[in-house]
Amino acid sequence: IALQFLTILPVRGNPAVDEDDIARSSSLFVIVGILQGILLIMTDYGAGRLFHPDLAAGMILLVLVLSNGGFHLDGLADTFDALAVKSESDRHADMQKRLAIMKTGATGPVGVMAIIFSLALKYLALKSLSNFLPFTYLSSLFLMPVLSKWAVVVSIFHGRPARKDGLGKIFIGRTGLKELGVSTTILISVLVLLQIFSRLYAPDNQSVFHALMLMIIYFLCRLAVRFFHRRFGGLTGDTLGAISEMTEIIFLLTVIAWSRLSIL
Repeated sequence: IALQFLTILPVRGNPAVDEDDIARSSSLFVIVGILQGILLIMTDYGAGRLFHPDLAAGMILLVLVLSNGGFHLDGLADTFDALAVKSESDRHADMQKRLAIMKTGATGPVGVMAIIFSLALKYLALKSLSNFLPFTYLSSLFLMPVLSKWAVVVSIFHGRPARKDGLGKIFIGRTGLKELGVSTTILISVLVLLQIFSRLYAPDNQSVFHALMLMIIYFLCRLAVRFFHRRFGGLTGDTLGAISEMTEIIFLLTVIAWSRLSIL
């Protein structure tokens, strides 16, 4: 169910699945991120042997976007289009207008700019990371979709639905402490295993960075949820997509900053 919801992979579904089953699948969003991370490493391995590193970075981004079906980028664009709506000094009216803009599905100029800057920042970040240690670069490719999926679960757990219908409503309110706990346990297990099996290649402070990264992402998710509650009255599927995209950018930029500070 998680694969069906988050990717375009041809997975055969169960017709007997209900909304509660779909909501419980959020506990395995991180597993989907792991599969995507492996796919990105495989893309880097193949493209890196045939093309220039700059072109390989572009192909990695292409595979990431295609595997998501453009779902998160669409949410990012709709969210920024809605945020660009001018206020009329009526908080409730502003919320309804923003929600209406998000529901139309049409992408405006602000949404287009959000997509362009999102892809540009990721591309430049990947190019920069390719100049660091191989472990730093490859682990960033792997963890980028993993952490973004976990951020979505954290946001769902702490959020409330902005609408009475829509994709966001299926998860928000039904994803509880159990789903968040399972998702977090899987993520921490992955980080621990990554540290164990790559201890000969990883920097000495890698475990500290991972712990700090989790705290930063959790804190930023709480801020994002609070911000979207004020602007939209809650979360929607589009805002969750925006959180996923912004988490990937923040993660890559944090890796670069941490690596440079470690060198200094």
